Amino acid sequence: MEKLHHLIKAEQLTPSIVAELLTDAENFNQSFKAGVRNFENLKGVTVCSLFYEESTRTRFSFERAALLLGANVISTENAAKFSSAAKGESLEHTIKVISGAAQNHLGYADIIVLRHPENDAAERAARVSWVPIINAGSGSNEHPTQALLDAYTFQKLLGRLDHFTISFIGDLKFSRVVSSEAVLLSQCPGVKMFFVAPQGLEIRPELKSYLSQKGGEFEEASDIKAVVQDSDICYVVRVQKNRIKDSELLLTYQRNKDNFAVTDEVYKMSEQKGTFFCHPMPVDEEEQEIRQEIENLPRVKMLEQAGYGVPVRMAILAKVWQNQKI
Repeated sequence: MEKLHHLIKAEQLTPSIVAELLTDAENFNQSFKAGVRNFENLKGVTVCSLFYEESTRTRFSFERAALLLGANVISTENAAKFSSAAKGESLEHTIKVISGAAQNHLGYADIIVLRHPENDAAERAARVSWVPIINAGSGSNEHPTQALLDAYTFQKLLGRLDHFTISFIGDLKFSRVVSSEAVLLSQCPGVKMFFVAPQGLEIRPELKSYLSQKGGEFEEASDIKAVVQDSDICYVVRVQKNRIKDSELLLTYQRNKDNFAVTDEVYKMSEQKGTFFCHPMPVDEEEQEIRQEIENLPRVKMLEQAGYGVPVRMAILAKVWQNQKI
């Protein structure tokens, strides 16, 4: 088994690592169903949940996962404001202190789960950290643990992680989830991807280049209705209003947002195929990229998807700690 010390980017999630982590996640999931709530994989370990950006599902699922594994958790939900970053401290200094880079036995944490608005933050942290860094989202660039969570979801829904068609719908330029997900799936045999985005928010050129080099099969489109009947999975993401500086991009999207939303019409179109609809959440309450009238229908799986965050992140935490001890 390949070692996973830090988890920084989706390229690290090779087929063998993915297979092992998804097996571990399924074992944790089945244990939950059997009523098991206490594990000792991280007994005596301290996990630092260091979030410079807002989060609900990622942060809470990591903290829940750590606690279930027997770890202690220290955390901040807004490190940009409530840590020494507000006083001008660099990320590198913060990581060195928390990880105990000067005196390893006096570090504050044994694993650091980091979310940060800068694209290269996790890589910078890993270069100076004495303990494992897990990237819980860096800028618009990477979200590898969400990609793994989604892979687990697809495997649960389809019974496989190969030979299926997935459509990514929405803001594909600024979505770190789509970027990591596409990289992970490019390693899976027979996966075809459709990329459906508003004008100006299309998949980034460097990701297209990466997929082309990997021999991945993909096409671009401009309307969800053009791809839904051919899709096993429709993966919808919100428009990243917090990252978009160009107001014209938002106006263009809003004028045409029905082309990128799961509506009652789209759901009915997908009945013969049996398409599943996923979303990493949050759903934008104003834009309603998954409309309220269909969000509780059987093939809309975003709430199940969110729940899988706990066993998947348990598997990740347990694995990096196991590798740390080897």
